[in-house]
Amino acid sequence: MKQPCVYMITNRNNTTLYIGVTSNLVQRVYQHKNKLIKGFSAKYNVDKLVYFELFEDMENAITREKRLKLWKRDWKNRIINEVNPSWQDLYPDLIR
Repeated sequence: MKQPCVYMITNRNNTTLYIGVTSNLVQRVYQHKNKLIKGFSAKYNVDKLVYFELFEDMENAITREKRLKLWKRDWKNRIINEVNPSWQDLYPDLIR
């Protein structure tokens, strides 16, 4: 299913965050988990989906991604804690 989305993934210890945008969240997180994407996520072993937001169009998703990347870490933690206080991996629920 194609739907614009902003997502945050982290490492096992929740110490590093990566914010991305995609039109296929399941496929994109699969790529992160299997290290199919070279770069930041592979280097820092971030592959646990802890937050995502769905959008009607890619333009709004990209705008939101850019804004989130400017936020302080405390602010990012706060929005994750609002929807996922235990910071569990949300990916298994997406593929059920």
